[in-house]
Amino acid sequence: MNIAKVVVDIALDKEFDYLIPPPLTAQVKPGVRVKVSFGKTFRTGWVVGIAEHSDVKGLKEIIQVIDPYPLLSEHLLKLIRWMADYYCCPVEKALMTALPAPVRRERFGFKKGQFVTLAVKELPPELTNRKKQMLVLATLQKHGGMYLSDLLKETKCNHSTIHTLAKKGFVNVEEVPVHRTPMGLRNVIRTSPLKLMDAQATALKEIITCIDRMQHSASVPRFQNGHGHPHVVLLHGVTGSGKTEVYLQAIAHCIQHNMGAIVLVPEISLTPQTVERFVARFGERVSVVHSKLSEGERHDEWHRIRDRKADIVIGARSAVFAPVQKLGLIVVDEENDTSYKQEEMPRYNARDVAVMRGYIENCAVVLGSATPSLESWYNSITGKYIVTRIPHRVDNRLMPFVRIVDMRAETARTGKPSVFSRELIEAIKTRLEKAEQTMLFLNRRGFASALICPRCGYVEKCNLCSVACTYHKATDELRCHICGLARKVPERCPNCDDTIFRFAGVGTQRVEIILKKLFPKARIQRMDTDSTSRKNAHQEILSDFRTGKIDILVGTQMIAKGLDFPNVTLVGVIYADMSLHLPDFRSGERTFQLLAQVAGRAGRGDIRGEVIVQTFTPHHPAIQFACEMNYEDFCKMELASRKELNYPPYRRLICVWIKGTNESIVSYSAKLIRKKLAEQSPSNIIISEACPAPVERAKGVYRYQIIIRTPRVAAVTKVINHILSEVQIPSDVSCVIDVDAINLI
Repeated sequence: MNIAKVVVDIALDKEFDYLIPPPLTAQVKPGVRVKVSFGKTFRTGWVVGIAEHSDVKGLKEIIQVIDPYPLLSEHLLKLIRWMADYYCCPVEKALMTALPAPVRRERFGFKKGQFVTLAVKELPPELTNRKKQMLVLATLQKHGGMYLSDLLKETKCNHSTIHTLAKKGFVNVEEVPVHRTPMGLRNVIRTSPLKLMDAQATALKEIITCIDRMQHSASVPRFQNGHGHPHVVLLHGVTGSGKTEVYLQAIAHCIQHNMGAIVLVPEISLTPQTVERFVARFGERVSVVHSKLSEGERHDEWHRIRDRKADIVIGARSAVFAPVQKLGLIVVDEENDTSYKQEEMPRYNARDVAVMRGYIENCAVVLGSATPSLESWYNSITGKYIVTRIPHRVDNRLMPFVRIVDMRAETARTGKPSVFSRELIEAIKTRLEKAEQTMLFLNRRGFASALICPRCGYVEKCNLCSVACTYHKATDELRCHICGLARKVPERCPNCDDTIFRFAGVGTQRVEIILKKLFPKARIQRMDTDSTSRKNAHQEILSDFRTGKIDILVGTQMIAKGLDFPNVTLVGVIYADMSLHLPDFRSGERTFQLLAQVAGRAGRGDIRGEVIVQTFTPHHPAIQFACEMNYEDFCKMELASRKELNYPPYRRLICVWIKGTNESIVSYSAKLIRKKLAEQSPSNIIISEACPAPVERAKGVYRYQIIIRTPRVAAVTKVINHILSEVQIPSDVSCVIDVDAINLI
């Protein structure tokens, strides 16, 4: 009798053996859900494998098979096992990440709706004087059938009219599944492939060659240990170089050969514009997947992909697990973006999971960016990835003219710090006069970053986190951007009882208010997480901006990349050095990438753009190289520094977080784990001391960290797991392993 390997829906990180009873033999396959007896209860489990024997005696039988077909393919199950092993998480957690919650739930199904069709071939002459009934029949004849709700809306009739027609036998009414559509983009004007520049054509040829080679990978050696053919293409194209058109034509090649594709974008704000372009090219076969979908939309889109009604998937991080059949290509746009890294278990990076899924499924992977991550760039240098470049903008449009404004000189001139330099104000004024658009970038939301008492220096901090509260003027409250705690502004200083407070720092709300005073007739809109919390708010703001209803768009990093607005001729960067001095070895790289990306929003039409970068550190290499659009020289400098310090990409970085509500216990536990790590790890692994995180307390929890730099991840994670099973850590202390950590703050 065959044995099913089953993981249950609680995080035990263990497979359990169950007998497959003869009546269920044909139904039990890897990837299906099953009902099993577990202890004294019944639980839902997933079959992850089939075995011929088990070392466990007295096995229980599977009670029921829930699904008519596997929800997870063998390829996806293999990817899930790799994720669990690499990112140090229970396999159940990885599995639940790959399957949307509405799909996992047994009782969550398709929405039902009434569908009306004609039951006669010709309109009955006896109804000639029945205008409403004739209108319904004529409408059905035109459309061939409609959902009842749509039919009533179009004809302005009521239910009784339809009921009467059904009773007479002129129409049929039946219950059918209703597909919940996430975006109303089904009526966009279709487009045809554009003529490519030489560099675009070369990039496309490279990608198509890789796609075709991977489909015949059984006879072609894949890249391993420095030999063979890579399955990853790094597309390094400057902003505005037409990378999306290359993606579109590469996907068209996949479609012609009966293959599907996945396109990942880092921000939800990029999804509407990207989806519109893809729907215009490929129509109904495009599906959308991201976290802002309702549960019903997520359920229906997953099944539409699974049933091959959609074979092109566009979405954010979780779309990498979409159940696309016969996958030919995965595109990771803006591959350097930190949004691809999940901060909860499993702490996976969708870019790296995409690369591994491509390897498992024999499909090509394209990583696209104007500013690739240093890890991807290093992989292209060492031959692990193929690199192809598009060094010019479409139609050879000029890159924007970039000016750096030294805000130290501006402060000396005016005698006080100011948000806008004289140059930026004049440039905005000129664009308004010419009916051109402006984008202003500041990577900090809210009105002011802190509330300070000028008399005693008291700073209002969050009660649960070791950070200052941000003032939000719209709601007149102080809000912590880590835990979300909000409270009213105190009338007096809690320290010295003074009634005068000063708002320090600048956020997007304050920029918006100042702009409205400077340019009262301008149409100004802010775009950050506060202004886009409502569903479809991203799409509405970007649509208004594209159609010219907004003159000036102020935003955080969600406006910095991937957006294409031809009438934007000016981009202003306020406080360009804001992220430059964070306690993170990647701060220079992130500053460079953000500046280069936001500068790329200017001049994407016929008029050359201008970028004004306001900074207090104008001579910093990251700012200088970004303003010169000099990516390769920046990489040379940064890679030399990383190599000397044994940081990625020369070593893998693992951050071990130790968290708890009692600081002394957390500190003791962290030091104990660090000591054990030093004793049991190989000598070529660099382990930092256990120390408080830069943000020492978050959401009432104290946070210590141990930073590990290692040539191989597996060598360390096995040691860490052994130590955690060996050392008795207090129950109120948790230990989190973050492999390839992005956020060290």
